[in-house]
Amino acid sequence: MREPKISIITVVFNNEATIADTIESVRAQNYPNMEYIVVDGLSKDRTLDRINERRDVITRLVSEEDFGIYDAMNKGISLATGEVIGFINGDDFYMPGALAKVAEAFRDPALEACYGDLCYVRQNDTSTIVRDWRSSPFVPKAFEEGWCPPHPTFFVRREVYERLGSFDLSYRIAADVELMMRFLERHCIKSKYLPGIMVKMRMGGTTNRSWKNILRQNKEILRALETHGLRASPVHFFSRKLISRGMQVLRAALLKVR
Repeated sequence: MREPKISIITVVFNNEATIADTIESVRAQNYPNMEYIVVDGLSKDRTLDRINERRDVITRLVSEEDFGIYDAMNKGISLATGEVIGFINGDDFYMPGALAKVAEAFRDPALEACYGDLCYVRQNDTSTIVRDWRSSPFVPKAFEEGWCPPHPTFFVRREVYERLGSFDLSYRIAADVELMMRFLERHCIKSKYLPGIMVKMRMGGTTNRSWKNILRQNKEILRALETHGLRASPVHFFSRKLISRGMQVLRAALLKVR
């Protein structure tokens, strides 16, 4: 059976210290039917130097001003030619075999999306896990409980983006959550959970950089819940999120003990 073509998109801005790890993790997949698109927002540091040193891995490179991370992601979607699209951020990296696992899932012609697990690691020590984010199969109204797949593990057929739309730029910091909510809750696309760590993400990204950003993101998620006809009780939502985060930290601590 023919392997599905997978388009991997990296959106990057001023990530000279970490972008090499991201690109090398794509190279290490050794997946035969893949294109790699990098969208740089006119980085001011040496990010482009690090990218150009590994230009052989990259199918398409765009470096121009954008209106933020989700605008850049939408550019990547518009350039993608693969049957399946996935995103890996400029300070994240894939685990070995991640794309082969995704390709195996998409051999089911009815499958429209899949996702897996993710670990948060220290910025300067990626061997140290800070949070162990284990997902689960989607059930209706799961987003009301603070559930959400890790976006860097979320792979979707390109046809779904063409049919249901891409990132809504009215969400400045939670457009990825709104998109997954729209696809899974509102349009009920067929998805599959693939257990196992697919991506490692460094702490200190846009969302978890400050309490202000965390609060802003959660306010946007509450707006998305209301938009899509789901319950948007702040007390219930925040309490479930806190429990989920606490479990992630606890699992990471238990891994250190073993």
